[in-house]
Amino acid sequence: MRQSRLFTKTLKESPSDEQALNAQLLIRAGYIHKEMAGAYMLLPLGLRVVEKIKTIVREEMDKIGGQEFITTSMQKKELWEKTGRWSDDIVDVWFKSKLKAGGEIGFAWSHEEPIANMMKNHISSYKDLPIFVYQFQNKLRNELRAKSGIMRGREFIMKDMYSFTDTKEQHDTFYESSKEAYMKVFERLGIANDTYITYAAGGAFTEFSHEFQTLCNAGEDMIYLNKEKGIAINEEILTDDVLKEMYVTKDELELVPTAEVGNIFNFGRSKAEEVGLFYNNADGKKEAVWMGSYGIGITRLMGVLVEKFSDKDGIIWPKNVAPYSVHLIAIGDTTDKANELYKKLQNNNIDTLYDDRDARPGQKFADSDLIGIPTRVVISSKSIEAGGVEIKERAKKEAQIITEEKLFTMLNK
Repeated sequence: MRQSRLFTKTLKESPSDEQALNAQLLIRAGYIHKEMAGAYMLLPLGLRVVEKIKTIVREEMDKIGGQEFITTSMQKKELWEKTGRWSDDIVDVWFKSKLKAGGEIGFAWSHEEPIANMMKNHISSYKDLPIFVYQFQNKLRNELRAKSGIMRGREFIMKDMYSFTDTKEQHDTFYESSKEAYMKVFERLGIANDTYITYAAGGAFTEFSHEFQTLCNAGEDMIYLNKEKGIAINEEILTDDVLKEMYVTKDELELVPTAEVGNIFNFGRSKAEEVGLFYNNADGKKEAVWMGSYGIGITRLMGVLVEKFSDKDGIIWPKNVAPYSVHLIAIGDTTDKANELYKKLQNNNIDTLYDDRDARPGQKFADSDLIGIPTRVVISSKSIEAGGVEIKERAKKEAQIITEEKLFTMLNK
């Protein structure tokens, strides 16, 4: 992509109405546009990052047997009334609307009920189980406060997976594999060392759950953590009984701020019973399906990455999710040489953003730091005279001039 043609525009100053660092940098760098509090548009650069995060999540969900599909955002009032979760006293984040034809609908804040209801057409025998399905979809939640940028939106992209199993043992096996898959996702995103499986309340889902909490000063959660033992407990449920169950004392725990990047819930058979999802087990007896729910906040992850990987100059994207691998910058009268290198990068399938704009070197370098692509390659009269190109990693201060041959060896590793 030539930057002169890229649909984006960088800003020198942060928006006056945006407090969160992640949104400030993403807006300034041209990744997102703020439509209103809690609602952001993904611009081309932002969409590229989100799609790369989704690809990582998709690959790990597929490895544990997940099958991708997509559902509708419109939800039937009658179905949610069966489980009691239509009530605003139980779920206080609904967006609801009246149909012109009569009746009332809700807009998806979660999908357990509709997907369980749909499964009535696909599950009748234990031989139909297990089934694991997931989707990437916009969720809508009428949050009272939306002050953390894309880390807490009223509209956001989530990966939500649902498991339907025959026995508790079958469920537990998948539940544990989902923990491993989630940590593999966070490892590939570069945040696994700061992410902890956390014992937590289930909210409107279940009595208890497991959250995946990432250490983050801008996070809205607080957890009690013992890093050495790998024990993490959401402050909401810290009681003497919980401490006893986790074999830890409060004195051994440190209270730290975190951002929830994922969660998993075990519904047992109760959710299926409420919806009416039954099957015939191996003994020929009618039984409710055992269900689980597994979420990862895709756009929230994008915000967390910016909070954790940035400096005073801008974003520092992990290589796995950066919109481009290389930011090629032409300085001075080097157009022909830069065009030639750009074609070589394209021919080697190296994702490149080429700053071919008629702009001052200082502006190009400042925009490059702000946008945060991992590797910057500069062609200037200085580098040409030295017989190569200047290369600099975004996370490092030092730059060096190397030959084109060495450049491609490094980029193709």
